[in-house]
Amino acid sequence: MTVERVLPTGDAHDLLDLVRDLIGKEVAPRAAADESAERFPREVFTTLGRAGLLGLPYPEEHGGAAQPYEVYLQVIEELAAGWLAVGLGLSVHTLSCFPVAAYGTAEQRAALLPRMLGGEWLGAYCLSEPQSGSDAAALATRAVPGEDGYTVDGVKAWITHGGAADFYTLMARTSADGARGISCFHVPAGTEGLSFGAPERKMGMRSSPTAQVRFDGVRLGPEALLGAEGEGFRIAMAALDGGRLGIAACAVGVAQAAFEAATAYAAERRQFGSRIIDFQGVGFMLADMATQIAAARALYLDVARLRDASRPYGTRAAMAKLFATDMCMKVTTDAVQVLGGYGYVEDFPVERYMREAKVLQIVEGTNQVQRLVISRALARSDRA
Repeated sequence: MTVERVLPTGDAHDLLDLVRDLIGKEVAPRAAADESAERFPREVFTTLGRAGLLGLPYPEEHGGAAQPYEVYLQVIEELAAGWLAVGLGLSVHTLSCFPVAAYGTAEQRAALLPRMLGGEWLGAYCLSEPQSGSDAAALATRAVPGEDGYTVDGVKAWITHGGAADFYTLMARTSADGARGISCFHVPAGTEGLSFGAPERKMGMRSSPTAQVRFDGVRLGPEALLGAEGEGFRIAMAALDGGRLGIAACAVGVAQAAFEAATAYAAERRQFGSRIIDFQGVGFMLADMATQIAAARALYLDVARLRDASRPYGTRAAMAKLFATDMCMKVTTDAVQVLGGYGYVEDFPVERYMREAKVLQIVEGTNQVQRLVISRALARSDRA
């Protein structure tokens, strides 16, 4: 079924029609097979780039589409419903482009953004480390300043597109001054000293490579620095606010796909002479699923409109990510239950949706961290 959407312009409606057409032809038909074979669909991202979908929220002058975030996120949702690896991949790529677009010099934006946004390059975002995940300010990867730039040593972990990306947006320590000692860098793939671990063997999203990214004496020129020295942590957190909305949209997309599969099955499956959708035990479960999905969609779109209006939205982004991903885990679990034994086998897609849902409660800050962000904001408000 097609989700009824309230979009701000006719162009946005045309964009969503284009996205649905691409999903039907290029994305959804290959999702199950590529997930099973652990094949990364790099060419799909090239196709998305040529269609103008890799730079949706960025300015037209550098190859973006200048779309509001509320439109961009609905594209993410549709893609994730067709194949999470693609929807989440677009979200990560957009996150990776943010430091150049928001903090880069005019020269950096002109040199880098056209290839980032046009489909030629796919990005990865390097913040987490083996011993520094939720405590991002404790990262240990170092970028030592020198006369002709920086020398980088360290290891990043859990990096989406690790080993497959064309550039890496890196957060590294340039001084020992805690969060104020972190800086942001652009690192092209193929830079000498850059290497990668084997892809992680994951519960879900198997077609999307997740790997360590290793920096062994990597030399970067001064032009690789994005923003000022010491500004990296602030850049990283600003990027993650938008990224959390991307994950919320992904969660709604996966939940929508699971709900549609469960509803279609329940309308066809007959037991005791009736369709199982007509039994309250199943029908009420589907009603709850539909309501929870609608609520999560309304929340992330409300936060997106705050962002589009240039109003503070970080705490609300944490709420959207928390609510939508917890909802997705419940909805996909219930979808498996509706299908019964058929929900537990790979012949039907709901078992994949359930496996994929779990990672959404972890990436871009675990849901425990989201609760910490929200509760700290409440404490500050109470003191005021």
